[in-house]
Amino acid sequence: MSIVVRILSLGWAMMMIMSITNVADGAIPNDLQEKISKINKDGPYLGIVVPNSFEMNPLLQSSNFLPHDTIPHLDHAGRRFRIGTLENRKVVVVMSGVSMLNSGVATQLLLSMFRIQGVLHFGLAGSANHESQIGDVTIPNYWAHTGLWNWQRFGDGRDDELAFESDGDYTRKYGYLRFADYEVGEVSVNSSDNLLNRVWYQPEEIFHADGKSEIRQHAFWVPIAERYFSLAKNLEDIVLERCNSIVCLFGTKHINIHASLHSN
Repeated sequence: MSIVVRILSLGWAMMMIMSITNVADGAIPNDLQEKISKINKDGPYLGIVVPNSFEMNPLLQSSNFLPHDTIPHLDHAGRRFRIGTLENRKVVVVMSGVSMLNSGVATQLLLSMFRIQGVLHFGLAGSANHESQIGDVTIPNYWAHTGLWNWQRFGDGRDDELAFESDGDYTRKYGYLRFADYEVGEVSVNSSDNLLNRVWYQPEEIFHADGKSEIRQHAFWVPIAERYFSLAKNLEDIVLERCNSIVCLFGTKHINIHASLHSN
């Protein structure tokens, strides 16, 4: 009798585990997976990640964007993935939300769910170069993520050791930002004049997909993939009409802006 009870208990436990697994947060429901499989048969796609609706709506409202005939969009994990074509190129468009974290999550979902050939991050951009004008096309050789910092302890001076610096996890190589330098009024050389003290810029930690597990490399300046850099350079000889209108940018067949190439 006890053996039967134990077997029944084990069976019940297995059913509970399977039930929990099927409704786990982040799991893709079967009906949604069927639609994804159907869409992927027509792939690959270009993934387009957009921060917010202000930047995404002009793209979706453009006559150049045509939604998919039967599955114009899929909803998963709080995001809507819009399926269609843009200038006859198959695309999946997703609004990520603002911040690097949201951008990374949306991009990973995009890559995990769909057959993606490349990813384009689409949105507004600024420039530290005062010679750049609205409509200029800037193509860098390298890019850097400057949002990773080592925040120095309150009261420590410039030459005091940073947290975990002795373990090789952090560096002073890329300089720092001293918040007291941006106060209004008299500023002292003592870093404790501002509770925020200093932040030291840090490189990203990179784990290579084909490398050894948990073996990391540090990189601050990240080179642009040669394939995309070569494609982007084709814009160098394109001269278009000047235009500052959203309708002009997205509502016509051609992007009516003056384009020039700044290769840094």
